[in-house]
Amino acid sequence: MRLILVWLINAVALLAVPYLIPSISVDSFGTALIAALVLGLINTIIRPILVVLTLPATLLTLGLFIFVINGLLFWFVGDILRGFHVGGFWAGVFGSIVYSVISWLLSALLLRGDESARTS
Repeated sequence: MRLILVWLINAVALLAVPYLIPSISVDSFGTALIAALVLGLINTIIRPILVVLTLPATLLTLGLFIFVINGLLFWFVGDILRGFHVGGFWAGVFGSIVYSVISWLLSALLLRGDESARTS
């Protein structure tokens, strides 16, 4: 149940991103659900491989290269999904940052009570 709730939170966060970054668009809630699922899968499978492969660049930039990886993956998902459009590399970088912050805030607000109920 928690996994579905996190998926819905990520979809809502993805719907909020175009309001802050105009070069990103999401057509519908269904598209946001699919995009959130694909982003989650790519961040689970492909991102760790890219982080390991680019470890020297990440160390040289003191971790800032992770933003490049996140932006490229966000942009990639925008290219492969119909109805979810990312307007370029910088839109992908800023979109991934805004998406992460909104998702984190919503998770902190909505899942906070779930943690306390589980521990008691």
